[in-house]
Amino acid sequence: MIKFIIPAVVIFLIVLFWDNINEKIYSKFNIKINNIAVIILFFAMGLIFVLLYF
Repeated sequence: MIKFIIPAVVIFLIVLFWDNINEKIYSKFNIKINNIAVIILFFAMGLIFVLLYF
């Protein structure tokens, strides 16, 4: 039960504080985290589709 609750809480906190996380990373590294998240999401989906195809 704990292995399902902890990731759910972590994901909830990331979604809740996404703007604050994005602003801190932008001020430190001068890059928007939204762009990186979209690229990682597309890469992961592409990898899943390739694995399902073969």
